[in-house]
Amino acid sequence: RAGEDREKENKEFQSTVSDQRETQDLLKKALSMLQDFYNKKALLQVHQEPAGPPPPAGFESYKKNAGSSGVLSLLEQIISDAKAMEAEAIRSESDAQKAYEDFVKETNGSVEAKSKDIINKSEEKAKKEGDLIEAKEAKEGVLLELEQLSNFNAELHKSCDFVLKNFDLRQT
Repeated sequence: RAGEDREKENKEFQSTVSDQRETQDLLKKALSMLQDFYNKKALLQVHQEPAGPPPPAGFESYKKNAGSSGVLSLLEQIISDAKAMEAEAIRSESDAQKAYEDFVKETNGSVEAKSKDIINKSEEKAKKEGDLIEAKEAKEGVLLELEQLSNFNAELHKSCDFVLKNFDLRQT
């Protein structure tokens, strides 16, 4: 189960890194095109004379669009965010991989210890079963001996009773 989860995490990581790299490439291309466009536009405006009459009263003088640098800086910020996200994904993947390897190592150690424990307990069980069989055989032997002794006791008791009963007759 942990291996399957790890594979899913890795696929997600690969997808994230791929997406971030593609995003960075596309944004770098867009940034390059916009920089070229704004730089050429600026060069053209620097060399041109103002067209038409001066602006009427109440209007401010014509300035270069300040939004161009805002768009460029926004794209640069998005690129740096994509790089940071990629780095974070790589760091997270590295941490997850290390945690998975530690988990597998710990699990394998635990499985090995449990296997040794099973072997030891199986050996101990076999020894105890052997001891039990020996004890049952010894018990049967003791019971047989007790039965024989009980029979001998009964015979001995009969002969003693006979001797006591007939003792007076034999003495006379």
